[in-house]
Amino acid sequence: MKRHRRRRSKGLLRCAAAVMLPVAAAASVHGALGIKNTFFSPDELAVSISEKAEAAHTDPETISRIIREDKLLEGKMTLSEGYGAFDESGEVRGYLRLADPLDMRADNEGAKPYPKSWGGDGEIIRTTYGEYSGNAFFDIEGGGQVNNKTDIPNDVLIRESGFLPNFSVDDTDEPLVLIYHTHTTESFEPCVRGNFDTSFNYRTTDPTKNVIMVGDAIQAELEAQGIGVIHARDIHDYPSYNGSYARSRETIMPILKEYPSIKVVLDIHRDAIGGDGVAYQPFTEIDGREAAQVMIISGCDDGTLGMPNYMENFHFACTLQSKLESDHKGITRPILFDYRHYNQDLTNGSLLIEVGSHGSTLSQVQFSGQLFGRSLGELLNSMKRR
Repeated sequence: MKRHRRRRSKGLLRCAAAVMLPVAAAASVHGALGIKNTFFSPDELAVSISEKAEAAHTDPETISRIIREDKLLEGKMTLSEGYGAFDESGEVRGYLRLADPLDMRADNEGAKPYPKSWGGDGEIIRTTYGEYSGNAFFDIEGGGQVNNKTDIPNDVLIRESGFLPNFSVDDTDEPLVLIYHTHTTESFEPCVRGNFDTSFNYRTTDPTKNVIMVGDAIQAELEAQGIGVIHARDIHDYPSYNGSYARSRETIMPILKEYPSIKVVLDIHRDAIGGDGVAYQPFTEIDGREAAQVMIISGCDDGTLGMPNYMENFHFACTLQSKLESDHKGITRPILFDYRHYNQDLTNGSLLIEVGSHGSTLSQVQFSGQLFGRSLGELLNSMKRR
């Protein structure tokens, strides 16, 4: 515990230095006006505002925009029970050592680099979401919950949640998993702190500081278990946000055609939980480290979305949710089951994954990517036909 406290204190000092030193330097050279100009130019701020206006996905992809935690979900802070149906070999594998995202440097940061100076006029609220009550929620037998936003009765979905995924997994060297990012530039806080910068819209083209970095962590853990992965790192939401899903579809369809061995298709995002002047940081502690909580989104078809096999994706979502909760209690928020498309018509193992929120830190989401990749790899290996 003392070592963990020292490690966290060291991390906080590094964060404070990363956030404050550039500001101090700007102040010494340019004065107060110089500090203001180290954040974003008026043109960039205009882009920030317009992009926020265009980002209509934020509301439907979150359970709710909130100002206080109890307005997001009403429920008890009791964590899920573990899932016991998977193989337990007793072998414990250490985590891969990945480079700290704060230390990573991209070969090409792109047109919208990650900030080097930070303001702090917004409030960050650290919280851990547990189990929830209410008619919209039900428990999955193996662990975890579902937030049912559809007209399908809960008793029907409870029965469906018990089915295994509707695909088989071959023991092959061919790729089994495709990772991509519809909203590639979604980004995060640099480190744990009490405030966030409202002038930054939490989007960057720097692949070491956006959701590509999370995809890299998932990929690393999968490949360490012998799972073949293709990681499409294309940017689909910059400079234009509108049409992101159409562009990401154009990216992944040729890949699926070339590699029919792919069974799982994951669109990795980050959530945006907050309100005016408030950003939430959903986290839990796993093995002495902080991890961002994860939310799976599984789309449902109301007859207008061209997704007749949506329930097969739901089977996979529930199995994966139970595996994650079995391995790392508290790592998930309830599965969001709602009338969404999100290109989930292309396979019966297609899901959208929200890793943390804009209030989460780079380190938290990277570790969550590792945890997610490890659990998914174990699940797929347990499903292989031998």
